[in-house]
Amino acid sequence: MQFTSVQDFLDHVQYELDANRLILPTLPDIALKVKNAVTEGDISAKELADMIVTDVALSTQIIRIANSPMYRGAVEINNIQMAVSRLGNNTIRSLVTTLVMKQIFRPSSKLLESLFRKTWEQSINVSAISRALCAFVPHLNSDEAMLAGLIHQIGKLPILMLVENIPEFRDSPTRMGKLLEKAHPAVGKLIMDAWDFPGNLKPVASEYVNFRYDSGAKADYVDVVQVAFLQSIAGTDHPACRVDCSTVPSFAKLGFSTDTEILEIEGISDDIEIARNMLS
Repeated sequence: MQFTSVQDFLDHVQYELDANRLILPTLPDIALKVKNAVTEGDISAKELADMIVTDVALSTQIIRIANSPMYRGAVEINNIQMAVSRLGNNTIRSLVTTLVMKQIFRPSSKLLESLFRKTWEQSINVSAISRALCAFVPHLNSDEAMLAGLIHQIGKLPILMLVENIPEFRDSPTRMGKLLEKAHPAVGKLIMDAWDFPGNLKPVASEYVNFRYDSGAKADYVDVVQVAFLQSIAGTDHPACRVDCSTVPSFAKLGFSTDTEILEIEGISDDIEIARNMLS
Protein backbone atom coordinates (compact mmCIF):
# COMPACT_ATOMS: atom_id res chain seq x y z
CA MET A 1 0.00 0.00 0.00
CA GLN A 2 1.46 3.35 -1.05
CA PHE A 3 0.32 6.86 -0.14
CA THR A 4 1.47 9.76 -2.27
CA SER A 5 -0.04 12.48 -0.07
CA VAL A 6 -1.51 13.14 3.35
CA GLN A 7 -4.93 13.36 1.70
CA ASP A 8 -4.46 9.82 0.38
CA PHE A 9 -3.90 8.67 3.93
CA LEU A 10 -6.91 10.62 5.24
CA ASP A 11 -9.06 9.05 2.55
CA HIS A 12 -7.77 5.67 3.78
CA VAL A 13 -8.72 6.63 7.36
CA GLN A 14 -12.26 7.42 6.24
CA TYR A 15 -12.44 4.17 4.27
CA GLU A 16 -11.35 2.16 7.31
CA LEU A 17 -13.86 4.00 9.50
CA ASP A 18 -16.69 3.33 7.06
CA ALA A 19 -15.72 -0.35 6.99
CA ASN A 20 -15.67 -0.47 10.83
CA ARG A 21 -12.04 -1.59 10.80
CA LEU A 22 -10.83 1.55 12.57
CA ILE A 23 -12.52 2.61 15.78
CA LEU A 24 -12.05 6.17 17.01
CA PRO A 25 -11.15 6.56 20.68
CA THR A 26 -14.18 6.86 22.96
CA LEU A 27 -14.59 8.56 26.31
CA PRO A 28 -15.06 6.14 29.22
CA ASP A 29 -18.67 5.73 30.38
CA ILE A 30 -18.22 7.69 33.61
CA ALA A 31 -16.92 10.73 31.72
CA LEU A 32 -19.85 10.58 29.29
CA LYS A 33 -22.38 10.27 32.12
CA VAL A 34 -20.93 13.21 34.02
CA LYS A 35 -20.58 15.34 30.89
CA ASN A 36 -24.16 14.69 29.82
CA ALA A 37 -25.61 15.17 33.32
CA VAL A 38 -23.87 18.52 33.86
CA THR A 39 -24.58 19.74 30.32
CA GLU A 40 -28.28 18.96 30.67
CA GLY A 41 -28.31 20.79 34.02
CA ASP A 42 -30.62 20.25 36.97
CA ILE A 43 -28.37 17.78 38.79
CA SER A 44 -27.50 18.28 42.45
CA ALA A 45 -24.06 17.92 44.00
CA LYS A 46 -25.27 14.80 45.80
CA GLU A 47 -26.56 13.20 42.59
CA LEU A 48 -23.32 14.00 40.80
CA ALA A 49 -21.30 12.63 43.70
CA ASP A 50 -23.38 9.43 43.72
CA MET A 51 -22.58 9.02 40.04
CA ILE A 52 -18.83 9.52 40.48
CA VAL A 53 -18.44 7.45 43.65
CA THR A 54 -19.13 4.28 41.64
CA ASP A 55 -15.60 4.69 40.24
CA VAL A 56 -13.35 4.34 43.27
CA ALA A 57 -10.11 5.28 41.53
CA LEU A 58 -11.64 8.41 39.98
CA SER A 59 -13.22 9.44 43.30
CA THR A 60 -9.87 9.11 45.05
CA GLN A 61 -8.17 11.25 42.42
CA ILE A 62 -10.80 13.99 42.66
CA ILE A 63 -10.55 14.12 46.47
CA ARG A 64 -6.75 14.34 46.17
CA ILE A 65 -7.03 17.19 43.67
CA ALA A 66 -9.62 19.03 45.77
CA ASN A 67 -7.05 19.07 48.59
CA SER A 68 -4.15 20.04 46.32
CA PRO A 69 -2.62 23.54 46.17
CA MET A 70 -4.66 24.09 43.03
CA TYR A 71 -8.02 24.06 44.84
CA ARG A 72 -7.32 23.67 48.57
CA GLY A 73 -9.58 25.53 51.01
CA ALA A 74 -9.66 25.97 54.78
CA VAL A 75 -11.39 22.63 55.37
CA GLU A 76 -9.93 19.32 54.29
CA ILE A 77 -12.04 17.37 51.79
CA ASN A 78 -12.57 13.74 52.81
CA ASN A 79 -15.41 12.54 50.57
CA ILE A 80 -16.54 12.98 47.00
CA GLN A 81 -19.68 14.97 47.83
CA MET A 82 -17.60 17.57 49.68
CA ALA A 83 -15.29 17.72 46.63
CA VAL A 84 -18.20 18.24 44.23
CA SER A 85 -19.71 20.92 46.48
CA ARG A 86 -16.40 22.78 46.72
CA LEU A 87 -15.40 22.55 43.07
CA GLY A 88 -18.82 22.92 41.43
CA ASN A 89 -20.43 20.89 38.68
CA ASN A 90 -18.66 22.52 35.74
CA THR A 91 -15.21 22.08 37.24
CA ILE A 92 -16.03 18.48 38.10
CA ARG A 93 -17.14 17.85 34.50
CA SER A 94 -13.81 19.14 33.15
CA LEU A 95 -11.77 17.32 35.78
CA VAL A 96 -13.49 13.98 35.23
CA THR A 97 -12.85 14.14 31.49
CA THR A 98 -9.26 15.26 32.11
CA LEU A 99 -8.57 12.46 34.60
CA VAL A 100 -9.91 9.67 32.40
CA MET A 101 -7.97 10.82 29.33
CA LYS A 102 -4.95 8.77 30.38
CA GLN A 103 -6.99 5.61 29.79
CA ILE A 104 -7.34 6.56 26.13
CA PHE A 105 -3.57 6.88 25.68
CA ARG A 106 -2.94 3.19 26.41
CA PRO A 107 -1.17 1.44 23.51
CA SER A 108 -2.47 -1.80 22.04
CA SER A 109 1.01 -3.22 21.46
CA LYS A 110 4.63 -2.94 22.55
CA LEU A 111 5.49 -1.37 19.20
CA LEU A 112 3.29 1.64 19.94
CA GLU A 113 4.18 2.04 23.60
CA SER A 114 6.93 4.64 23.27
CA LEU A 115 4.96 6.70 20.73
CA PHE A 116 1.84 6.71 22.90
CA ARG A 117 3.93 7.68 25.94
CA LYS A 118 5.62 10.50 24.03
CA THR A 119 2.26 11.85 22.83
CA TRP A 120 0.83 11.67 26.35
CA GLU A 121 3.83 13.49 27.85
CA GLN A 122 3.59 16.22 25.19
CA SER A 123 -0.11 16.57 25.93
CA ILE A 124 0.52 16.89 29.68
CA ASN A 125 3.10 19.61 29.07
CA VAL A 126 0.83 21.67 26.80
CA SER A 127 -2.11 21.08 29.17
CA ALA A 128 -0.17 22.38 32.19
CA ILE A 129 1.05 25.46 30.31
CA SER A 130 -2.48 26.12 28.99
CA ARG A 131 -3.88 26.11 32.51
CA ALA A 132 -1.23 28.53 33.72
CA LEU A 133 -1.81 30.89 30.77
CA CYS A 134 -5.44 31.33 31.80
CA ALA A 135 -4.21 33.72 34.50
CA PHE A 136 -3.83 36.22 31.63
CA VAL A 137 -7.26 35.57 30.07
CA PRO A 138 -9.74 35.68 32.99
CA HIS A 139 -12.76 35.26 30.71
CA LEU A 140 -11.61 31.67 30.06
CA ASN A 141 -11.81 28.77 32.52
CA SER A 142 -8.48 27.30 33.63
CA ASP A 143 -9.88 23.78 34.00
CA GLU A 144 -11.27 23.81 30.48
CA ALA A 145 -7.95 25.17 29.22
CA MET A 146 -6.20 22.26 30.92
CA LEU A 147 -8.57 19.82 29.19
CA ALA A 148 -8.08 21.63 25.86
CA GLY A 149 -4.33 21.14 26.15
CA LEU A 150 -4.78 17.49 26.94
CA ILE A 151 -6.85 16.77 23.81
CA HIS A 152 -4.87 18.88 21.35
CA GLN A 153 -3.06 15.86 19.82
CA ILE A 154 -5.84 13.30 20.28
CA GLY A 155 -5.88 12.78 16.50
CA LYS A 156 -2.52 11.00 16.69
CA LEU A 157 -3.96 7.98 18.49
CA PRO A 158 -6.03 6.36 15.71
CA ILE A 159 -3.25 7.16 13.24
CA LEU A 160 -0.79 5.19 15.37
CA MET A 161 -3.26 2.31 15.61
CA LEU A 162 -3.66 2.28 11.84
CA VAL A 163 -0.04 2.66 10.73
CA GLU A 164 1.05 -0.22 12.96
CA ASN A 165 -0.11 -2.44 10.08
CA ILE A 166 1.30 -0.29 7.24
CA PRO A 167 4.99 -1.16 6.71
CA GLU A 168 5.89 2.04 4.85
CA PHE A 169 5.18 3.99 8.04
CA ARG A 170 5.73 1.35 10.71
CA ASP A 171 9.26 0.67 9.49
CA SER A 172 10.20 4.30 8.91
CA PRO A 173 10.16 6.52 12.01
CA THR A 174 10.84 9.59 9.86
CA ARG A 175 7.85 8.98 7.58
CA MET A 176 5.66 8.12 10.55
CA GLY A 177 6.66 11.33 12.36
CA LYS A 178 5.86 13.47 9.32
CA LEU A 179 2.52 11.73 8.83
CA LEU A 180 1.56 12.20 12.48
CA GLU A 181 2.28 15.92 12.38
CA LYS A 182 0.47 16.55 9.09
CA ALA A 183 -2.56 14.27 9.48
CA HIS A 184 -3.50 14.41 13.16
CA PRO A 185 -5.44 17.73 13.08
CA ALA A 186 -7.93 16.36 10.54
CA VAL A 187 -8.34 13.12 12.50
CA GLY A 188 -8.64 15.14 15.71
CA LYS A 189 -11.63 16.94 14.20
CA LEU A 190 -13.30 13.59 13.52
CA ILE A 191 -12.85 12.62 17.17
CA MET A 192 -14.13 15.93 18.53
CA ASP A 193 -17.22 15.61 16.36
CA ALA A 194 -17.75 12.02 17.52
CA TRP A 195 -17.36 13.01 21.18
CA ASP A 196 -19.73 15.97 20.75
CA PHE A 197 -17.38 18.20 22.71
CA PRO A 198 -18.57 21.71 23.69
CA GLY A 199 -18.27 24.22 20.87
CA ASN A 200 -15.59 26.24 22.67
CA LEU A 201 -13.28 23.20 22.92
CA LYS A 202 -14.13 21.34 19.74
CA PRO A 203 -11.86 23.36 17.35
CA VAL A 204 -8.73 22.90 19.48
CA ALA A 205 -7.65 19.52 18.08
CA SER A 206 -7.84 20.68 14.47
CA GLU A 207 -7.00 24.40 14.66
CA TYR A 208 -4.15 24.71 17.15
CA VAL A 209 -1.59 24.33 14.32
CA ASN A 210 -3.38 26.85 12.11
CA PHE A 211 -1.09 29.76 12.91
CA ARG A 212 -3.32 32.23 11.09
CA TYR A 213 -6.27 31.26 13.28
CA ASP A 214 -8.23 34.27 14.50
CA SER A 215 -11.71 33.81 15.94
CA GLY A 216 -12.23 37.42 16.95
CA ALA A 217 -11.12 40.08 19.40
CA LYS A 218 -11.06 37.87 22.50
CA ALA A 219 -8.75 34.92 23.02
CA ASP A 220 -10.34 31.48 23.03
CA TYR A 221 -9.07 28.01 23.94
CA VAL A 222 -7.43 27.52 20.54
CA ASP A 223 -5.37 30.67 21.17
CA VAL A 224 -4.33 29.45 24.62
CA VAL A 225 -3.33 25.99 23.41
CA GLN A 226 -1.54 27.43 20.39
CA VAL A 227 0.66 29.67 22.54
CA ALA A 228 1.20 26.82 25.03
CA PHE A 229 2.20 24.48 22.21
CA LEU A 230 4.68 26.93 20.69
CA GLN A 231 6.19 27.56 24.12
CA SER A 232 6.44 23.82 24.77
CA ILE A 233 8.49 23.16 21.62
CA ALA A 234 10.73 26.23 21.85
CA GLY A 235 14.37 25.29 21.32
CA THR A 236 13.56 21.89 19.78
CA ASP A 237 13.81 20.69 16.19
CA HIS A 238 10.02 20.60 15.76
CA PRO A 239 9.03 22.03 12.34
CA ALA A 240 6.68 24.55 13.98
CA CYS A 241 9.69 26.22 15.61
CA ARG A 242 10.23 27.87 12.24
CA VAL A 243 6.94 29.77 12.59
CA ASP A 244 7.36 33.54 12.90
CA CYS A 245 5.45 34.14 16.13
CA SER A 246 5.04 37.84 15.30
CA THR A 247 2.52 36.74 12.64
CA VAL A 248 0.53 34.53 15.06
CA PRO A 249 -2.53 36.45 16.35
CA SER A 250 -2.82 34.31 19.50
CA PHE A 251 0.13 35.97 21.25
CA ALA A 252 -1.33 39.47 21.02
CA LYS A 253 -4.78 38.22 22.04
CA LEU A 254 -3.28 36.80 25.24
CA GLY A 255 -1.46 40.09 25.81
CA PHE A 256 2.06 38.87 25.03
CA SER A 257 4.68 40.29 22.74
CA THR A 258 6.38 37.55 20.77
CA ASP A 259 9.74 38.16 22.50
CA THR A 260 8.24 37.63 25.97
CA GLU A 261 9.75 34.69 27.82
CA ILE A 262 6.35 33.46 28.99
CA LEU A 263 7.62 30.53 31.02
CA GLU A 264 9.93 32.92 32.92
CA ILE A 265 7.06 35.12 34.17
CA GLU A 266 6.89 35.00 37.96
CA GLY A 267 4.59 32.25 39.21
CA ILE A 268 4.01 30.62 35.82
CA SER A 269 6.56 27.84 36.31
CA ASP A 270 5.11 26.97 39.72
CA ASP A 271 1.57 26.82 38.31
CA ILE A 272 2.76 24.61 35.45
CA GLU A 273 4.51 22.22 37.82
CA ILE A 274 1.40 21.90 40.02
CA ALA A 275 -0.77 21.04 37.01
CA ARG A 276 1.85 18.70 35.57
CA ASN A 277 2.06 16.78 38.85
CA MET A 278 -1.70 16.47 38.94
CA LEU A 279 -1.84 14.96 35.45
CA SER A 280 1.18 12.66 35.65
